[in-house]
Amino acid sequence: MSHVFPRHTKSELPTAISGEGCYLIDSQGRRYLDCGDAAVSCLGHSNKAVIQAVQQQVEQIAFAHTGFMTSEPAEALADLLIKYAPGELDRVYFVSGGSEATEAAIKLARQYFLEIGQPTRSHVIARRQSYHGNTLGALSAGGNEWRRAQFSPMLIEMSHIAPCYEYAEKPDAESSFEYGQRVANELETEILRLGPESVMAFMAEPVVGATLGAVPAVDGYFKRIREICDQYGVLLILDEVMCGMGRTGHLFACNHDGVVPDILCIAKGLGAGYQPIGAMMCTGKIYDAIRDGSGFFQHGHTYVGHPVATAAALAVVTELTERNLPERAGVKGENLQSALEATFGQHPNVGDIRGRGLFRGIELVSERNSKTPFDPNNGIAGKVKKAALAEGLICYPMSGTRDGRTGDHILLAPPFIIQDSEVDELVVKLKRALNNVL
Repeated sequence: MSHVFPRHTKSELPTAISGEGCYLIDSQGRRYLDCGDAAVSCLGHSNKAVIQAVQQQVEQIAFAHTGFMTSEPAEALADLLIKYAPGELDRVYFVSGGSEATEAAIKLARQYFLEIGQPTRSHVIARRQSYHGNTLGALSAGGNEWRRAQFSPMLIEMSHIAPCYEYAEKPDAESSFEYGQRVANELETEILRLGPESVMAFMAEPVVGATLGAVPAVDGYFKRIREICDQYGVLLILDEVMCGMGRTGHLFACNHDGVVPDILCIAKGLGAGYQPIGAMMCTGKIYDAIRDGSGFFQHGHTYVGHPVATAAALAVVTELTERNLPERAGVKGENLQSALEATFGQHPNVGDIRGRGLFRGIELVSERNSKTPFDPNNGIAGKVKKAALAEGLICYPMSGTRDGRTGDHILLAPPFIIQDSEVDELVVKLKRALNNVL
């Protein structure tokens, strides 16, 4: 009998024993093509450079609390990230995961306005059907009702405007650009409703991951968002925890949209699964306000800037940049999109195939022409996950795509090292799984 507290108490899971490239291997010797571990494994499961970096760092020093000392790998990783960071991003605050990164971003935004003498700014605006993490502040920013519901009495009050979800929410009469501008302008409407002097930040994912299934914004949307934030002195926080670190074809996902945030959050692919790590990055302007004011960011966790975690991430980012793996993810992502469209493009229960790079989503519907979702009581996403696992494929099906309750999608996020033969294997196994369920 296991004493592990699992995510789901009614599921019996295989035991992972080893990993090799794009595959996980269980205790029975079964191999699983790993294309859905929450977009973490960007380098696969046996990267020698990262393994060696972890081993060497453990031999030198395992832990040094950042209240007393910095460490060489943390300094080197921060330098490397800033070397490639867009715009005026200049400082990196290391944490242990995505929820910690977004939580830190919210708190930094608040403290920034205190430091510059604007204490009335405390309100965060985010979007419906977003996901920013599971800590209470991050969950408050997230706009997925299923995740929020049972904890709602404990959450901070935040506003949620429409997502940029072209497939399901754009009227036929509008062009993509017109639609994007209209939903972006909801931010200005909400700022004015709340009072510009009360709003401190807008938070969004450049490509929405878990809750919508790899939904990118239409062209021009984020440029308009940036304009509105600048007009009203609101900080733009971009959550690239899932879509960043090369996943969508750029090291930083916001590069595709041509915008630069004031605060940017990364995790998942930053450590590629070899160590738990995340980071919050901010502009020099924000950092200087803290430095020249109180001098102390009133936040922190024990494992901030952990030497072994930062050593692993340093090796990961070095691999990503020196081997041009974000560019490779962009190319292989187009190959995957073509293969998915060829196999599922006319499937009566596939409504949309979307995404960027090796971050692709398939939205499942009961009726293709009307885009009608399945009855949530059918539990389609859970059945697809189970059927895919039986075929030797790990993917990321989720329910609640439309509103937190209805709708189903499959998120695909294979390692950047995936080969064409493995793309074919992915599609074949997914086709079998969908046939078994639908």
